[in-house]
Amino acid sequence: MINILIGVISGIVSGSGMGGGTILILCLSLFVGLEQHVAQATNLVFFIPTSIAAIFINIKQKIIDWKLAIPISICGIIGAIIGANISTKMDVSLLKRFFGIFLGFIAIFQIYEMVREYRISKKTHNNFNLNKLRRK
Repeated sequence: MINILIGVISGIVSGSGMGGGTILILCLSLFVGLEQHVAQATNLVFFIPTSIAAIFINIKQKIIDWKLAIPISICGIIGAIIGANISTKMDVSLLKRFFGIFLGFIAIFQIYEMVREYRISKKTHNNFNLNKLRRK
């Protein structure tokens, strides 16, 4: 049952483009007890069908920037080959450490973005109120 729940949650997050694989790896390591190499390899298999489903929906919605997507995809394939070769030769504890650092960077970036958006919305809101007062 836990596997089904992990799959559904990771699929929803992945389909929305927010990194469902990261959640999947975390859940497989914490709740299923898989070692990091196995969790990451399982994530790669999970990624193929979920990505294909999301791609079809996004193509249908016509929201893919093909000029950007094609070169990034080609370079991503090259990077994936390099990364897979490196990670399979890496010690599990080091791989876990790198994954934790990666999650930390994501968290810091997300917090920074939230603060930045808050400041922008606050500034926009204040400017709106000032303009409203000036009209009176």
